Amino acid sequence: MTKTALRFIVLAIVLVLAQVMVFNNICLFNVAVPMVFIYLIGRLPVTMSANAVMTVGFFLGLTVDVFSDTYGMNALACTVLAALRRPVLRLYVNREEDLPDPVPSMHSLGTGTYLKYLLTLTLLYCMMIFTIEAFTFFNPLRLILRIICSTALSMLVMVGIDSLLTPRSEKRL
Repeated sequence: MTKTALRFIVLAIVLVLAQVMVFNNICLFNVAVPMVFIYLIGRLPVTMSANAVMTVGFFLGLTVDVFSDTYGMNALACTVLAALRRPVLRLYVNREEDLPDPVPSMHSLGTGTYLKYLLTLTLLYCMMIFTIEAFTFFNPLRLILRIICSTALSMLVMVGIDSLLTPRSEKRL
């Protein structure tokens, strides 16, 4: 098993445990819930096949579902997010072959591009999960508020996690 694969497995375990034990219990103002485990989907190497990414996304979501009692909602949202990951990356990067590192990061994409990429993925995930959870448009203002606040809180936490995981040699000023 390669060093990169082992690193992603450990990251997945840590993020899932953090999500189900800590972040699922945080709900700011009864609208904002941080969804940090999707950080792994955004950080998977672009060289991985679409089937492998979708499989990882499905099992990541299913694992969170098992511990959170959400009946497959996260599995569905993570699988769709994994399928949309490459088209979202193409919105911000013309050629994936030009990246110096196959893993999307602030170093390989640049800070602005990486933050836009991560924000788009987080927004898509929050839109899917909260729409599936509500399964109605009865209260659209609350739905929009939950999506925006959860996206913002998730981004804040994921950027913090990214700054902890990025080696000092990759950090830019």
